[in-house]
Amino acid sequence: MDDIKTRLFNCFATVFPDLPESQIPEATQSNVSSWDSIAAITLVNVLEDEFNIQLDLDKLADLDSFERIHDYLKEEVQVS
Repeated sequence: MDDIKTRLFNCFATVFPDLPESQIPEATQSNVSSWDSIAAITLVNVLEDEFNIQLDLDKLADLDSFERIHDYLKEEVQVS
């Protein structure tokens, strides 16, 4: 697992503690019942803190799965 994916995995585990680890990489808003509007905002806050970025709120509606968020972060996060 690449560094971004590992860190994202940990963010999901923090926000969705009841989600089995095996299901995190396949997580989407439609298949995670606890992924409501409050969880979405919490996830944004956790991601912004973890990756030291400001998420583009115009793209927030498109960031509705682990994989889409991972793809977004690969473009936005500077690897040092």
